[in-house]
Amino acid sequence: MFKAQVIIKRRHSILDPQGTAVEKGAKHLGLTNIKNTRIGKYIEFEILTDNLQEAEKEVNEYCQKLLSNPIMEDYEFSIFEIKKDWFGFMKPKFGIVVFPGSNCDHDAYYALKKILNYDAEFLWHKETDLKKCDVIVLPGGFSYGDYLRTGAIARFSPIMNSVIDFADKGGIVIGICNGFQILLEAGLLPGVMLQNISLKFVCKDVYLKIENRDTIFTNSIPADKKSIKIPVAHGEGNYFATDEQLQKILVNNQVVFRYSDSNGNINDSTNPNGSLMNIAGITNKKGNILGMMPHPERVCDPILGSTDGQYIFKSIFNNLIN
Repeated sequence: MFKAQVIIKRRHSILDPQGTAVEKGAKHLGLTNIKNTRIGKYIEFEILTDNLQEAEKEVNEYCQKLLSNPIMEDYEFSIFEIKKDWFGFMKPKFGIVVFPGSNCDHDAYYALKKILNYDAEFLWHKETDLKKCDVIVLPGGFSYGDYLRTGAIARFSPIMNSVIDFADKGGIVIGICNGFQILLEAGLLPGVMLQNISLKFVCKDVYLKIENRDTIFTNSIPADKKSIKIPVAHGEGNYFATDEQLQKILVNNQVVFRYSDSNGNINDSTNPNGSLMNIAGITNKKGNILGMMPHPERVCDPILGSTDGQYIFKSIFNNLIN
């Protein structure tokens, strides 16, 4: 696989009024040595072939037939091989869905792309193409303003049909906070989310006991670690399920995280929202979908004082390469 970087600019024989205007602005800033400014376009894309000559040919044709106007524009391009990581595998690609009202999408992107060095791409909610992503992230926020019910409208966004199909085929999906609520509304996870028992928005660090370490999302958490510390920020995180649903969840070992103290002790005082059985995160029966109210993306950067959130994303990575 290769990545192409293309620069398209007007021919020098063609007037470039934009470049002239920008250059005049530079002179007003005292930058008198700036000359011959030309405004162009930068385009970047991937070519799905392992043959360099074939890649160069396709890029040339793409530029000649579509990207540039041969009468008035010149183009130049560079091609780079997308390197495999030191394990010998391509980096996993995370797709982060952006809904109107999402506000943790960039947090997730930063954690995955800049801190963990995984490939990451935003997916607009009106699209249906998941762009060959290996993992889909439904981020936190207030999709559609949380009108009607949290996640109730986002569940009908066009991209959710693709997410549901992807998940039904075994694709990995993680819903964080509002993303968890969307998964519940979409029927990808059992149960519902109610308003916090305090009727107040809760924003603080909490401890999570790992109830199931043998999952796609927890396999990298050390066995001797009694809990992980991850923040919550929600007004409707009070998880509820019917007796029948809860029985199936417990039988299938779908509870992954429960609110606890630092030693993994579970009681009412460690429950920030009134959630049934202190449940903080669950998977579906097949184990390829995780919904959790706490925000692991907010504790990946060491500068924030904790990296416990990395365990979840590294577990997904380990599952993909193994």
